[in-house]
Amino acid sequence: MIPLIVAELSANHANSLEIAQKSLITLKGIGAGAAKLQTYTPDCMTLNCSKPPFTIQGTLWDQQSLYDLYTKAAMPLEWHAPLFELARGLDLLLFSAVFSLKGLELLEKLNCPMYKIASFEITHLELLHQVASTQKPLILSTGIATHGEILDALEVCYKAGNSQITLLKCTSAYPAPLQEANLLAMPMLGQTYNTAYGLSDHTLGYLSAIIATTLKASMIEKHFILDKSLDTPDRAFSLDTKEFQEMIQAVQDTAKALGQPNPPPPVQGRQFVRSLFVVKALKKGEILTKQHLQALRPSAGLAPKNLSLVLGRKVSKDLEYGHPLSWDDVLD
Repeated sequence: MIPLIVAELSANHANSLEIAQKSLITLKGIGAGAAKLQTYTPDCMTLNCSKPPFTIQGTLWDQQSLYDLYTKAAMPLEWHAPLFELARGLDLLLFSAVFSLKGLELLEKLNCPMYKIASFEITHLELLHQVASTQKPLILSTGIATHGEILDALEVCYKAGNSQITLLKCTSAYPAPLQEANLLAMPMLGQTYNTAYGLSDHTLGYLSAIIATTLKASMIEKHFILDKSLDTPDRAFSLDTKEFQEMIQAVQDTAKALGQPNPPPPVQGRQFVRSLFVVKALKKGEILTKQHLQALRPSAGLAPKNLSLVLGRKVSKDLEYGHPLSWDDVLD
Protein backbone atom coordinates (compact mmCIF):
# COMPACT_ATOMS: atom_id res chain seq x y z
CA MET A 1 0.00 0.00 0.00
CA ILE A 2 1.38 3.39 -1.00
CA PRO A 3 0.38 6.06 1.54
CA LEU A 4 -1.30 9.26 0.44
CA ILE A 5 1.47 11.88 0.53
CA VAL A 6 0.06 15.19 1.77
CA ALA A 7 2.11 18.36 1.36
CA GLU A 8 1.39 20.78 4.20
CA LEU A 9 1.78 24.31 2.83
CA SER A 10 1.12 25.94 6.19
CA ALA A 11 2.98 29.27 6.44
CA ASN A 12 5.21 28.49 3.46
CA HIS A 13 3.15 30.64 1.10
CA ALA A 14 5.51 33.44 2.27
CA ASN A 15 2.64 35.94 2.08
CA SER A 16 2.50 35.60 -1.70
CA LEU A 17 -0.44 34.19 -3.62
CA GLU A 18 1.88 33.61 -6.55
CA ILE A 19 4.17 31.45 -4.41
CA ALA A 20 1.17 29.52 -3.08
CA GLN A 21 -0.06 28.90 -6.63
CA LYS A 22 3.39 27.91 -7.84
CA SER A 23 3.63 25.53 -4.88
CA LEU A 24 0.50 23.68 -5.98
CA ILE A 25 1.71 23.47 -9.57
CA THR A 26 5.08 22.14 -8.40
CA LEU A 27 3.49 19.57 -6.08
CA LYS A 28 1.39 18.23 -8.91
CA GLY A 29 4.50 17.98 -11.07
CA ILE A 30 6.53 16.00 -8.53
CA GLY A 31 3.74 13.55 -7.81
CA ALA A 32 2.35 14.61 -4.43
CA GLY A 33 -0.95 12.97 -3.63
CA ALA A 34 -2.53 16.02 -2.03
CA ALA A 35 -1.85 19.48 -0.68
CA LYS A 36 -3.21 21.00 2.51
CA LEU A 37 -3.85 24.57 3.59
CA GLN A 38 -4.57 26.03 7.01
CA THR A 39 -7.68 28.20 7.20
CA TYR A 40 -7.62 30.69 10.04
CA THR A 41 -7.17 34.30 11.07
CA PRO A 42 -5.13 35.35 14.13
CA ASP A 43 -8.30 36.52 15.88
CA CYS A 44 -9.92 33.07 15.69
CA MET A 45 -6.86 31.54 17.34
CA THR A 46 -5.82 33.81 20.21
CA LEU A 47 -5.88 37.31 21.68
CA ASN A 48 -3.75 40.21 20.50
CA CYS A 49 -1.87 40.24 23.77
CA SER A 50 1.79 39.97 24.77
CA LYS A 51 1.34 38.95 28.38
CA PRO A 52 3.28 35.81 29.41
CA PRO A 53 0.55 33.24 28.68
CA PHE A 54 0.40 34.52 25.10
CA THR A 55 4.15 34.56 24.50
CA ILE A 56 5.93 31.47 23.16
CA GLN A 57 8.75 30.12 25.30
CA GLY A 58 11.63 27.84 24.31
CA THR A 59 10.71 26.84 20.78
CA LEU A 60 11.65 27.81 17.25
CA TRP A 61 9.50 30.92 17.76
CA ASP A 62 10.84 31.85 21.18
CA GLN A 63 9.57 35.15 22.65
CA GLN A 64 7.09 35.77 19.83
CA SER A 65 3.49 36.35 20.77
CA LEU A 66 1.00 33.84 19.44
CA TYR A 67 -0.90 36.64 17.71
CA ASP A 68 2.18 37.91 15.88
CA LEU A 69 3.18 34.40 14.81
CA TYR A 70 -0.29 33.62 13.47
CA THR A 71 -0.39 36.98 11.69
CA LYS A 72 2.82 36.08 9.83
CA ALA A 73 1.74 32.54 9.10
CA ALA A 74 -1.95 32.91 8.20
CA MET A 75 -3.05 32.55 4.60
CA PRO A 76 -5.49 35.32 3.62
CA LEU A 77 -9.00 33.93 3.36
CA GLU A 78 -9.50 35.54 -0.06
CA TRP A 79 -6.73 33.34 -1.50
CA HIS A 80 -8.67 30.15 -0.86
CA ALA A 81 -11.02 30.43 -3.83
CA PRO A 82 -8.31 30.86 -6.50
CA LEU A 83 -6.21 28.10 -4.91
CA PHE A 84 -9.08 25.61 -4.87
CA GLU A 85 -9.91 26.54 -8.46
CA LEU A 86 -6.28 26.01 -9.48
CA ALA A 87 -6.11 22.64 -7.69
CA ARG A 88 -9.24 21.42 -9.45
CA GLY A 89 -7.73 22.42 -12.78
CA LEU A 90 -4.56 20.52 -11.90
CA ASP A 91 -6.54 17.50 -10.67
CA LEU A 92 -4.69 17.86 -7.37
CA LEU A 93 -6.49 16.96 -4.16
CA LEU A 94 -6.58 20.09 -2.00
CA PHE A 95 -8.11 20.34 1.46
CA SER A 96 -7.56 22.35 4.62
CA ALA A 97 -7.19 22.33 8.36
CA VAL A 98 -10.07 24.25 9.87
CA PHE A 99 -9.89 26.33 13.05
CA SER A 100 -13.21 28.20 13.23
CA LEU A 101 -16.83 28.05 12.14
CA LYS A 102 -16.15 31.01 9.84
CA GLY A 103 -13.36 29.06 8.18
CA LEU A 104 -15.57 26.00 7.88
CA GLU A 105 -18.31 28.07 6.23
CA LEU A 106 -15.81 29.37 3.66
CA LEU A 107 -14.40 25.92 2.94
CA GLU A 108 -17.85 24.41 2.52
CA LYS A 109 -18.66 27.07 -0.10
CA LEU A 110 -15.48 26.00 -1.91
CA ASN A 111 -16.47 22.30 -1.75
CA CYS A 112 -13.46 21.33 0.33
CA PRO A 113 -13.40 17.51 0.00
CA MET A 114 -12.13 16.65 3.49
CA TYR A 115 -10.94 18.32 6.68
CA LYS A 116 -8.01 18.20 9.06
CA ILE A 117 -8.26 18.93 12.78
CA ALA A 118 -4.88 19.94 14.20
CA SER A 119 -3.77 18.28 17.42
CA PHE A 120 -4.07 21.54 19.38
CA GLU A 121 -7.72 21.72 18.24
CA ILE A 122 -8.78 18.17 19.12
CA THR A 123 -10.38 19.34 22.38
CA HIS A 124 -12.45 21.99 20.56
CA LEU A 125 -15.46 19.69 20.49
CA GLU A 126 -17.99 22.28 19.34
CA LEU A 127 -15.95 22.95 16.20
CA LEU A 128 -15.28 19.25 15.73
CA HIS A 129 -19.01 18.50 15.83
CA GLN A 130 -19.70 21.03 13.07
CA VAL A 131 -16.85 19.71 10.92
CA ALA A 132 -17.94 16.10 11.43
CA SER A 133 -21.49 17.06 10.49
CA THR A 134 -20.36 17.83 6.93
CA GLN A 135 -20.08 14.02 6.55
CA LYS A 136 -16.74 14.45 4.80
CA PRO A 137 -13.60 12.46 5.66
CA LEU A 138 -11.84 13.74 8.78
CA ILE A 139 -8.16 13.66 9.69
CA LEU A 140 -7.46 14.09 13.39
CA SER A 141 -3.91 14.77 14.54
CA THR A 142 -3.25 13.32 17.99
CA GLY A 143 0.01 15.04 18.94
CA ILE A 144 -0.86 16.39 22.38
CA ALA A 145 -4.08 14.44 22.92
CA THR A 146 -4.63 12.06 25.82
CA HIS A 147 -6.44 8.74 25.43
CA GLY A 148 -9.56 10.31 26.94
CA GLU A 149 -9.42 13.30 24.61
CA ILE A 150 -9.15 11.04 21.58
CA LEU A 151 -12.16 9.05 22.80
CA ASP A 152 -14.11 12.29 23.33
CA ALA A 153 -13.27 13.46 19.82
CA LEU A 154 -14.27 10.17 18.24
CA GLU A 155 -17.54 10.12 20.19
CA VAL A 156 -18.41 13.58 18.85
CA CYS A 157 -17.71 12.43 15.29
CA TYR A 158 -19.73 9.24 15.66
CA LYS A 159 -22.67 11.10 17.19
CA ALA A 160 -22.61 13.34 14.12
CA GLY A 161 -22.85 10.20 11.99
CA ASN A 162 -19.31 10.44 10.68
CA SER A 163 -16.95 7.48 10.90
CA GLN A 164 -14.64 8.44 8.00
CA ILE A 165 -11.73 9.12 10.34
CA THR A 166 -7.96 8.87 10.04
CA LEU A 167 -5.88 9.37 13.18
CA LEU A 168 -2.39 10.77 12.64
CA LYS A 169 0.53 10.07 14.96
CA CYS A 170 2.17 13.42 15.59
CA THR A 171 4.92 14.76 17.79
CA SER A 172 3.97 18.36 18.44
CA ALA A 173 7.46 19.84 18.40
CA TYR A 174 8.93 21.95 15.61
CA PRO A 175 11.19 20.33 14.57
CA ALA A 176 10.56 17.06 16.41
CA PRO A 177 13.61 15.10 17.63
CA LEU A 178 13.85 11.74 15.92
CA GLN A 179 14.02 9.94 19.26
CA GLU A 180 10.62 11.39 20.14
CA ALA A 181 8.89 10.24 16.94
CA ASN A 182 7.67 6.99 18.60
CA LEU A 183 6.48 5.62 15.27
CA LEU A 184 5.46 2.27 16.75
CA ALA A 185 2.60 4.16 18.41
CA MET A 186 1.17 4.89 14.96
CA PRO A 187 -0.28 1.43 14.17
CA MET A 188 -1.42 1.25 17.80
CA LEU A 189 -3.77 4.15 17.03
CA GLY A 190 -5.49 2.01 14.43
CA GLN A 191 -5.68 -1.00 16.73
CA THR A 192 -6.83 0.95 19.77
CA TYR A 193 -9.43 3.15 18.13
CA ASN A 194 -10.36 1.01 15.10
CA THR A 195 -9.61 3.73 12.56
CA ALA A 196 -7.30 4.32 9.63
CA TYR A 197 -3.96 5.74 10.76
CA GLY A 198 -1.03 7.72 9.43
CA LEU A 199 1.73 10.17 10.29
CA SER A 200 1.98 13.93 10.60
CA ASP A 201 5.74 14.30 10.56
CA HIS A 202 7.73 17.18 12.01
CA THR A 203 11.12 15.42 12.16
CA LEU A 204 13.91 16.58 9.88
CA GLY A 205 14.44 14.71 6.62
CA TYR A 206 12.16 11.87 5.58
CA LEU A 207 13.40 8.77 7.39
CA SER A 208 10.23 8.80 9.48
CA ALA A 209 8.12 8.79 6.32
CA ILE A 210 9.90 5.68 5.06
CA ILE A 211 9.47 3.91 8.40
CA ALA A 212 5.79 4.92 8.51
CA THR A 213 5.35 3.28 5.11
CA THR A 214 6.71 0.00 6.48
CA LEU A 215 4.20 0.33 9.35
CA LYS A 216 1.31 0.55 6.85
CA ALA A 217 0.47 4.23 7.23
CA SER A 218 -2.42 5.20 4.96
CA MET A 219 -1.36 8.86 4.94
CA ILE A 220 1.86 10.79 5.49
CA GLU A 221 1.74 14.56 5.99
CA LYS A 222 4.92 16.62 5.65
CA HIS A 223 5.56 20.36 5.50
CA PHE A 224 6.54 21.59 2.03
CA ILE A 225 8.35 24.75 1.01
CA LEU A 226 8.96 25.69 -2.59
CA ASP A 227 12.44 27.02 -1.85
CA LYS A 228 14.28 27.35 1.46
CA SER A 229 15.43 30.81 0.51
CA LEU A 230 11.87 31.90 1.36
CA ASP A 231 11.66 33.50 4.79
CA THR A 232 8.77 31.72 6.50
CA PRO A 233 8.05 30.62 10.08
CA ASP A 234 8.05 26.93 9.07
CA ARG A 235 11.12 26.89 6.84
CA ALA A 236 13.39 25.09 9.32
CA PHE A 237 11.38 21.83 9.38
CA SER A 238 9.99 21.80 5.84
CA LEU A 239 11.19 19.85 2.81
CA ASP A 240 11.97 21.85 -0.33
CA THR A 241 10.97 20.75 -3.81
CA LYS A 242 13.96 18.45 -4.38
CA GLU A 243 13.70 16.88 -0.93
CA PHE A 244 9.95 16.38 -1.19
CA GLN A 245 10.31 14.69 -4.56
CA GLU A 246 13.00 12.42 -3.11
CA MET A 247 10.66 11.54 -0.23
CA ILE A 248 7.83 10.67 -2.62
CA GLN A 249 10.14 8.37 -4.58
CA ALA A 250 11.54 6.79 -1.41
CA VAL A 251 8.04 6.11 -0.05
CA GLN A 252 6.90 4.62 -3.35
CA ASP A 253 10.01 2.44 -3.60
CA THR A 254 9.54 1.30 0.00
CA ALA A 255 5.92 0.33 -0.66
CA LYS A 256 6.97 -1.59 -3.79
CA ALA A 257 9.68 -3.46 -1.89
CA LEU A 258 7.29 -4.39 0.92
CA GLY A 259 4.95 -6.03 -1.57
CA GLN A 260 2.26 -8.37 -0.27
CA PRO A 261 2.33 -10.54 2.88
CA ASN A 262 1.24 -13.65 0.93
CA PRO A 263 2.65 -13.28 -2.59
CA PRO A 264 2.01 -15.98 -5.24
CA PRO A 265 4.83 -18.48 -5.88
CA PRO A 266 7.56 -16.94 -8.07
CA VAL A 267 7.56 -17.78 -11.76
CA GLN A 268 10.66 -15.97 -12.93
CA GLY A 269 13.78 -18.08 -12.31
CA ARG A 270 11.92 -21.37 -11.87
CA GLN A 271 13.65 -22.70 -15.00
CA PHE A 272 16.90 -22.96 -13.04
CA VAL A 273 15.53 -25.32 -10.38
CA ARG A 274 17.01 -28.83 -10.52
CA SER A 275 15.14 -31.78 -12.00
CA LEU A 276 15.85 -35.43 -12.86
CA PHE A 277 17.83 -36.16 -16.03
CA VAL A 278 18.97 -39.40 -17.65
CA VAL A 279 22.79 -39.49 -17.51
CA LYS A 280 23.22 -42.97 -19.02
CA ALA A 281 21.27 -44.14 -22.07
CA LEU A 282 18.58 -46.74 -21.35
CA LYS A 283 16.75 -49.34 -23.41
CA LYS A 284 13.05 -50.00 -23.07
CA GLY A 285 12.40 -52.29 -20.11
CA GLU A 286 15.65 -51.53 -18.26
CA ILE A 287 15.41 -50.86 -14.53
CA LEU A 288 16.28 -47.40 -13.30
CA THR A 289 19.16 -47.13 -10.81
CA LYS A 290 21.02 -44.24 -9.20
CA GLN A 291 23.67 -44.59 -11.94
CA HIS A 292 21.05 -43.64 -14.57
CA LEU A 293 19.74 -40.41 -13.00
CA GLN A 294 20.98 -37.13 -11.55
CA ALA A 295 19.27 -34.02 -10.20
CA LEU A 296 20.57 -31.21 -12.39
CA ARG A 297 19.59 -27.84 -13.79
CA PRO A 298 17.36 -26.77 -15.54
CA SER A 299 13.79 -27.57 -14.51
CA ALA A 300 12.66 -29.75 -17.38
CA GLY A 301 11.93 -33.09 -15.73
CA LEU A 302 10.52 -34.55 -12.53
CA ALA A 303 11.35 -32.81 -9.25
CA PRO A 304 14.31 -34.38 -7.36
CA LYS A 305 11.98 -35.45 -4.53
CA ASN A 306 10.58 -38.12 -6.92
CA LEU A 307 13.91 -39.96 -7.24
CA SER A 308 13.02 -42.63 -4.67
CA LEU A 309 9.68 -43.19 -6.42
CA VAL A 310 11.21 -44.03 -9.82
CA LEU A 311 14.23 -46.06 -8.77
CA GLY A 312 13.69 -49.77 -9.39
CA ARG A 313 11.00 -49.19 -12.00
CA LYS A 314 11.29 -50.12 -15.68
CA VAL A 315 11.47 -47.50 -18.39
CA SER A 316 8.65 -47.48 -20.94
CA LYS A 317 10.85 -46.63 -23.93
CA ASP A 318 14.41 -45.99 -25.00
CA LEU A 319 15.82 -42.97 -23.19
CA GLU A 320 18.78 -40.92 -24.45
CA TYR A 321 21.56 -39.27 -22.46
CA GLY A 322 20.32 -35.86 -21.25
CA HIS A 323 16.64 -36.78 -21.44
CA PRO A 324 14.49 -35.05 -18.76
CA LEU A 325 12.66 -37.82 -16.96
CA SER A 326 8.84 -37.68 -16.83
CA TRP A 327 6.17 -39.98 -15.46
CA ASP A 328 5.46 -41.18 -19.00
CA ASP A 329 8.97 -42.62 -19.11
CA VAL A 330 8.40 -45.17 -16.34
CA LEU A 331 6.08 -48.12 -15.99
CA ASP A 332 3.84 -48.68 -12.98
